[in-house]
Amino acid sequence: MGDSVYLDANASEPVRPQARAAVLDALDLGANPSSIHRDGQAARHILEQARAAVARAVGAESAEIVFTSGGTEADALAIHALGAGRRLIIGATEHDAVRAAAPHAAILPVDTSGRADLDALRRLLDGPPALVCLMLANNETGTIQPVAEASALGRAAGALLHVDAAQAMGRIPVDFAALGADSLAISGHKLGGVQGAGALVVAPRIPPSPLIAGGGQERGWRGGTPSLPAIAGLGAAITAQHVDHMALRRAIEAVARSCGAIIVGEGAARLPNTACLALPGVDAHRQVMTLDLAGVRVSAGAACSSGKVTRSHVLDAMGLHDLAGCAIRVSLPWNATQTHVSAFEAAYTQMASRLSRRVS
Repeated sequence: MGDSVYLDANASEPVRPQARAAVLDALDLGANPSSIHRDGQAARHILEQARAAVARAVGAESAEIVFTSGGTEADALAIHALGAGRRLIIGATEHDAVRAAAPHAAILPVDTSGRADLDALRRLLDGPPALVCLMLANNETGTIQPVAEASALGRAAGALLHVDAAQAMGRIPVDFAALGADSLAISGHKLGGVQGAGALVVAPRIPPSPLIAGGGQERGWRGGTPSLPAIAGLGAAITAQHVDHMALRRAIEAVARSCGAIIVGEGAARLPNTACLALPGVDAHRQVMTLDLAGVRVSAGAACSSGKVTRSHVLDAMGLHDLAGCAIRVSLPWNATQTHVSAFEAAYTQMASRLSRRVS
């Protein structure tokens, strides 16, 4: 990343050294894990080592891990397979990967901190069996959802639960069984792996229903030759130790607050690496570009719209309509230090002072 200060980890984490090494080893091998010769079996060993690493990280069995091209495909596959013949209920602040895969779903509202309204969920569950989609942690605000509680409500109503854990994995503990989920999506590059690999953790009682049939790879869940280098990187990255950035996040929020910013979701449990900072009256795009010119890389909302900065549906759902176009996201990568935070604080203070004067 050169001399820049990269604080956009929720878009993509910097590649971890162990993931880079695993990717290169798989590239050097160059064989297809479906081949039965010696090199093919070596490739199969790498694939299954990665599968076992993912399983251990989420407290699941290797047979419950299906590799995909990323979190978006994992979400789409889960909704396709688990949602067949069921009503769909999705959280109001879900990632666009879920929203696009379930365009006609009932919407579960959230409160002003971004937490799902469980009383509303209880009412929505009254009817034919449903599939509930609830992310573990929000990509824009870092708000952690009451997934286990939602699961208990769903079980009583005969519902299934899919959890998008792309942002949570590697930042807080994720336990598939404890969450009570029937499926769970993971993205490799959000962990410090490389782009192009993800995983769907799916309960063994759920029968395969592929989006891509192909040659029946991944136990019939997903056809096509797997991207072995990217999967190897995912397996290596997911074993890395969690880094607790809570102190750094609090320092960032203290400086932003002193500049007049509002900390979105402040009252809720949030990811230790994520701060959503709303500067009233100051366009988020202008904030991002001003900080970028100062060498500090942050984002406005989710990095999933081909580089476009759009009004945040997450903040709108939280009832923060006046702030929905004024919030930036600072997300600390695994290798963030106090030096990075100090650089952000200096750039943000200068930016807020200059741009806030223009709107006052």
